[in-house]
Amino acid sequence: MLGTVIILVFAMLGVALLLNIWRLLKGPSVPDRILALDTMYINSIAIIVLYGMHNDTGLYFEAALLIAMLGFVSTVALCKYLLRGDLIE
Repeated sequence: MLGTVIILVFAMLGVALLLNIWRLLKGPSVPDRILALDTMYINSIAIIVLYGMHNDTGLYFEAALLIAMLGFVSTVALCKYLLRGDLIE
């Protein structure tokens, strides 16, 4: 039962990533594109954690944590650049 659910969730997250890519390319404004990129990070983290559950290993959880930290820092940097036009004061 769990194997079927994992495959179904993989498909759902794949559709979510495709919709995020569409919003990233067709976003009417820059904040919409930044939000789509941040959501793509979250979906990719979910896919990596799900793949780790599927393979019964904990290695992928550390990779997901690394991507989460990178996603947070990059989102903050993009928002700061968007507001001030400069990253370093």
